[in-house]
Amino acid sequence: MRQVLFTIPVFGGVSVFGYGAMLVLAFVTSTWLACWRARREKLDPEAVLDMAFWLFAGGLIGARLFYCVQYWGRGIDNLLDVFQYWKGGIVYYGGIFGGVLAFLIYQRRRNLPLRPYLDALAPSIAVGTLFGRLGCFLNGCCYGDVCHLPWAVAFPKESPPWQSEVRLGMIPTNALQSLPLHPTQIYSALDAFVLLILLTAYYPLRRRDGEVLGVLMLTYPITRFLIEFLRNDEPIFRFGLTISQNISLALLLASAAYWFWLSQFPKGRYADTATLGEHAVPRALSPAAS
Repeated sequence: MRQVLFTIPVFGGVSVFGYGAMLVLAFVTSTWLACWRARREKLDPEAVLDMAFWLFAGGLIGARLFYCVQYWGRGIDNLLDVFQYWKGGIVYYGGIFGGVLAFLIYQRRRNLPLRPYLDALAPSIAVGTLFGRLGCFLNGCCYGDVCHLPWAVAFPKESPPWQSEVRLGMIPTNALQSLPLHPTQIYSALDAFVLLILLTAYYPLRRRDGEVLGVLMLTYPITRFLIEFLRNDEPIFRFGLTISQNISLALLLASAAYWFWLSQFPKGRYADTATLGEHAVPRALSPAAS
């Protein structure tokens, strides 16, 4: 854990937070990957660059709003706290909802082919998740339950898990660190890396546009659902499960509906038909149809 990476000695000292630095890395790397993928798939990389800011802003706003609603009165106590996102405190699924909404608005205004761009962005979501979870580790949030495995991590005094354990009476107030915990942030980062490899490998195998995102929608909720059992920062929400596990189940059902929707399109990929010339793109792959 390292909430403050370093301090720049200007204007009395400017702190660079680890979580904020990881968010910047997530934005830069995911945008670069999406542009690279767009060029390979005969899409417009300039459109990706243009939408990147809006997707990131929408995702960040959605993630922060979700967190503030979920934790109001438990760390978020006033409007000033709402805007201190660089200290951590964003919810992944809130970011997904906000980013998807921003993408759909942008795609509709630019009349871009929907499914090809969804596929181009899917691996970037995994990259963003990877760096975001590393940011969680640096910040000390999204921590796991107590464990005594060799790779267990104890967080320092005043960290989020230390504060939680003191509040629950699990450790004394003079404890220098928390109990050893599952490094669920690292688990999630590794999970995102594996998903990135899976999506990259599946890309040339897809039969129709939209399937790469479908693979992400199918696999991420399962891994997130399982990792949640090892976390200890979220209370039970409904049905004996955390709010993220409930959303994971809903997203899993949504992925089934999404795959059914995809099955209504004929097989074919935008990148393959685009090489034949603009007028050779079939109606099923045109912006209005997909």
